[in-house]
Amino acid sequence: MRAEITWTTHGIPHIEARDFTSLGLGSGYAATEMSACTLFDTLITGRGERSRWFGPEERYNDQVTLDATNLQVDTLVTDLHDRKVVETLLADEVRGPGRQARALVKGYVAGVNEWVRDHDVRDPACRGAAYLRPDVTALDLWYGVYLANLLASTGVFVPQIADASPPSPDDPGLPSLPVRASQVDQDALLRALGRDPDAPFGSNATAAGADATSTGRGMLLGNPHFPWRGRYHFTQQHLTIPGRYDVAGASLVGSPAVNIGFNKDVAWSHTVSTAYRFTPYEYRLVGPTTYLTDAGPATLERREVEVRVRGEDGRLSTVTEDLYRTPEGYVVDSPDTLMPWSPASVWAIRDANAEHLRTIDTFLDMGKATGVRDLLRRQDAGSGMPWVNTTAADREGKVLYADHSVVPNVPDALAQRCLTPVGRVLEQVAGLPGLDGTRAGSSCAWGEDADAQRPGIFGPGNLPSVVREDWVMNANDSYWLPNPEARLEGYAAIIGCERCERTMRTRVVSHYVMDRLASGRKETPRSFRGHQYANRVMAAEVMRADGALDDVCEQTGEREACAALAAWDGRSDKGSRGVHLFEAFVARLPSAPLDLVETVWRTPFDPEQPLTTPRDLNTDNPQVVEAMQAAIDAVRDAGVPFDARWGSLQVAGDRGARPYGLGGGTGDSVGNANALASRWVRDHADRYRPITYGSSHIQAISYRGRRGVDARTILTYGQSEDPRSPFSRDQTRMFSNEQWVRFAWTDAQIRKDRVRQQVVTR
Repeated sequence: MRAEITWTTHGIPHIEARDFTSLGLGSGYAATEMSACTLFDTLITGRGERSRWFGPEERYNDQVTLDATNLQVDTLVTDLHDRKVVETLLADEVRGPGRQARALVKGYVAGVNEWVRDHDVRDPACRGAAYLRPDVTALDLWYGVYLANLLASTGVFVPQIADASPPSPDDPGLPSLPVRASQVDQDALLRALGRDPDAPFGSNATAAGADATSTGRGMLLGNPHFPWRGRYHFTQQHLTIPGRYDVAGASLVGSPAVNIGFNKDVAWSHTVSTAYRFTPYEYRLVGPTTYLTDAGPATLERREVEVRVRGEDGRLSTVTEDLYRTPEGYVVDSPDTLMPWSPASVWAIRDANAEHLRTIDTFLDMGKATGVRDLLRRQDAGSGMPWVNTTAADREGKVLYADHSVVPNVPDALAQRCLTPVGRVLEQVAGLPGLDGTRAGSSCAWGEDADAQRPGIFGPGNLPSVVREDWVMNANDSYWLPNPEARLEGYAAIIGCERCERTMRTRVVSHYVMDRLASGRKETPRSFRGHQYANRVMAAEVMRADGALDDVCEQTGEREACAALAAWDGRSDKGSRGVHLFEAFVARLPSAPLDLVETVWRTPFDPEQPLTTPRDLNTDNPQVVEAMQAAIDAVRDAGVPFDARWGSLQVAGDRGARPYGLGGGTGDSVGNANALASRWVRDHADRYRPITYGSSHIQAISYRGRRGVDARTILTYGQSEDPRSPFSRDQTRMFSNEQWVRFAWTDAQIRKDRVRQQVVTR
């Protein structure tokens, strides 16, 4: 194996090799240099060894959906190892990876080991750790990939799986929420299902085609909203096998393939899809662990798991845990999602992403695409897109939106005939069908499509997509409206809703191109990438109509605050004054019950006007005025001037960076496309809003002429995790200054931008 790595400005590795194994070697070597601590933390998680190294009671928070103790995580992961789940998939010609994906992973772990042999980790987060050893195997990485696939499904229920046990006098198995749809707190249920409305996991992507661009060719603006640290942060890379493969972009830590990126013909980005990846099955019990099937009674499989744990004295011991399974999947004891283990029934989840190992194949093959249609064809052939939509643009001026992700084959007819009473409440409130476990192996089993890569998932013909020549977008609302003229309808409800309200973020992203075209101008490369830093605030644009926002504020009698709000420029730029007051107001608007929500607006949502409704802030609603008063009080209590500059309040909160002021702000409810959030803060906690989440690997790709590619990117938290690295904060500073990296794509650009060059062999 031999790979040549050319490092360019900002620590971006351009890796060239003659085969996929060698390409993986360079990718793994470069990724370890930039993200050794997180990479090894990911590998330890995939080995089921968190309790061994970090103690059983410490919590693992992936900062997306999984929040559990190390022991809970290890209990599940160790059982996956005991059952040889990944090994079985690796041996499966249909559900397992192909030859090139295996080669890429083989080389990647060789690169990880080679780097560890050659270097000492300097990052204080893990410097000197005993687990930093050159003994990583391909199986370790495959388990890491497999666990990432489960992010939106099994990963949500790790504590509820690890701690599931039959009812007892101390835990009789009662739901923590009422079981009537009209009484269920929808936000609480969605939060328990890993879909917290107040902390969404999402992204934006917009593609403009020949009819909308000055060049007559495709343009893509993609901005995934991901954590700024931990397992799900990105590293940039450029992978080349001369004459065979050439793709650049960003990869999540532990992924040897480019996940979001571009080649000479097509560029793509991803947004988190609304589809569910699993279905819960409810089984009627005739004993604590005996359930009914249409073939007669059956006994839950009880599995004992031995986990090595580190005690407070540093000594290792073995703890035995147990968990339970049915043929469909793991039993969950989850009262917060209406799925407790009660004397009457027990629930287990079947997870479509637990039944394949095709993700690396999918991303790797997408990098070979020659256009958006070819991109989708390759994606469908892989059938490993775990939980995201795809938005893409190509050189010929075609644009694509598709949700061809892994979705259980549960058409509406199957769902309706198989819903249990509680399962119907889940479906009505959260869109998740709870199915009859008694018939899980017969009439309520997932279906099979002739065009699907494997049984149990929808084939391409039953998944939404559209190719156009003007523009498409997605900002984490359902597939229904990628363009006002392209309403995708008639798909299974498990994929998402149709004719349903769009978030303010979807509305502002849609208006990127709509407003440009309405002005009589087409998108240029400059105007298109400029949308990223425009920092429009859609909710403010809507609420300020006819002076409604000022009217609401004036009703509070708070002159100083209202003067600041009235003087606000309506954007979330660093220099804007009053943003914090508006964000505080929106956060306090009533959100439940539904009839109260509708009274926030005089004009409710209309599916015939999805991007302009709801509108007309209801100035006569006393609870709207109360929300404004509460916002003013909160800002005053925080000791923050009402006219403070936004950039003095919202600052970078990633490890190692200075508190650079940042534009942008809250996404869905406030309507910032440059969505940023403050969650699980460690650094700069004394600041009003330290950012740890949101805009991440942003790319603006424009195709020019027959061969030209204008690639601008920004990795908001920088390439290196090590706070002492020059590549830890350089791009954060650029993001603060609303700048772009000119991504070196051609050989000439790479030579010009070169910082150093090295050859890695094994």
